[in-house]
Amino acid sequence: MTSSSSLSVLQARYGERYRWLLLFSVMVGTMASIMSSTIVNVAIPDMSHYFTLGQARAQWVTSGFMVATTVSMLTTPWLLSRYGYRATYVGAMVVLLAGGVAGGLSQSFGLVLAARVAEGLAAGVVQPIPAVIILYAFRPHEQGRASGVFGMGVVLAPALGPSIGGLLVDWFGWRSIFFMVVPLCLASLVLAYKFVPVTAPGGVEANRRGEPLDWRGLLLGAGGTLCLLNGLVSLHGGSMAPALVLLGAAAACVAAFVVWQRRLARLGRKPLMDLRLFQARQFAMGSIVAFIYGTALFGSTYLLPVFLQLGLQLSASHVGTLMLPAGVVLAVTIALVGRLADRHPTHWLVATGLALLAASFGLMALVNSHTSLWILVALAILGRVGLGFILPSLNLGSMRSLDKTLISQGSSAIGFVRMLGGAAGVSLCGIVLEWRLKVHGVSLAPGLGDSARMAAFGETFLMLTGLCLLALVAAWQLNERRQGETTAS
Repeated sequence: MTSSSSLSVLQARYGERYRWLLLFSVMVGTMASIMSSTIVNVAIPDMSHYFTLGQARAQWVTSGFMVATTVSMLTTPWLLSRYGYRATYVGAMVVLLAGGVAGGLSQSFGLVLAARVAEGLAAGVVQPIPAVIILYAFRPHEQGRASGVFGMGVVLAPALGPSIGGLLVDWFGWRSIFFMVVPLCLASLVLAYKFVPVTAPGGVEANRRGEPLDWRGLLLGAGGTLCLLNGLVSLHGGSMAPALVLLGAAAACVAAFVVWQRRLARLGRKPLMDLRLFQARQFAMGSIVAFIYGTALFGSTYLLPVFLQLGLQLSASHVGTLMLPAGVVLAVTIALVGRLADRHPTHWLVATGLALLAASFGLMALVNSHTSLWILVALAILGRVGLGFILPSLNLGSMRSLDKTLISQGSSAIGFVRMLGGAAGVSLCGIVLEWRLKVHGVSLAPGLGDSARMAAFGETFLMLTGLCLLALVAAWQLNERRQGETTAS
């Protein structure tokens, strides 16, 4: 019997506009998940002071979220197949809502960290879903426009979030920023029950008696991610032997994960990550770009507020205000580039974005305490224009060549490698910054050594510049053939 909330019934009820209503519905939840990932960065200095945290422990507020997001992304294809769009999406939104409320009410750092992990788990499940919807519901010549419209809406969260969050931190303290996701979560639940279908991708019925989740693969993925990050943290602490052991364990987990996924495929069972994805050249190159891009993007998302607040001694509200014009420019750029992605090769767009992002990081290394605020705004805008070229183009360029049966797996996998890069990037920026501060003989505390402190930040930005240039080489391999493109409708 066909459900009154199945895909076919909803399409018949709302007609051609339904795909846009569905995209808008999941956009609201994605905005909430992205806001929860970025807005806390504005409050890290105040939170560190409140709980008397060192930089390494404070960094786990961001890193814990990233690890949880990275690992839970692997479960999205299985959840969509077993429970359908609506149950998966609503469940994630409820967890995200609970995490925001719990984080704002927590009286200990351990509870704050647990709330961040819960938010990360929810965000990881939600974020691959929009790409699946775009590649299933929109025709090839509309996918770029849909990605642009979706991206323009989604970036409003991180664009407005730090500005509002900075004011809230100054006025009401760091706890207030956790509650910012609550209105978006509530709105997403209302929209989900109206427009999100109960069916699985492709309009098929969800199969609750399907194969169980590949827990062994999930544990290997989680173990590898945790070992990688803790290994990087150990490197920062100067403990070479433990770091090598942890990094070796991370490599072993990756190898075991690959062997296990191949074994499941040979046995005819559904693996957590279908490794056939990487046989497609465009997807393999896109994954390399996504990993390096994630490292640079999320590393800079952590580094930039710390630089502005602790390096240039700006208040949290000043930081938010400086980032607001760049966020608006990013939203406009994404909308324009989304249309270009329907008519121009995506490897050109991704490469252009990476070059602009590299330039913004490189120029940021020249900033000092005498730099005008308008120059900081201009550099932030330059970087966001670069992001605007990359965001709507990378997924399309990577996944257009995939068979439609692999779309859910592809969206999850490329999100996983991007977030894995991001989780490593946050730790990497912290490690490099601490290393360069130590080399220059200064700390993040204000006072003597301001020029040396600025030099340490500048060298960390140069590291991000190099990563973007490395990703640009792989981006040039995202050459796509436009003929013969197909997609599920």
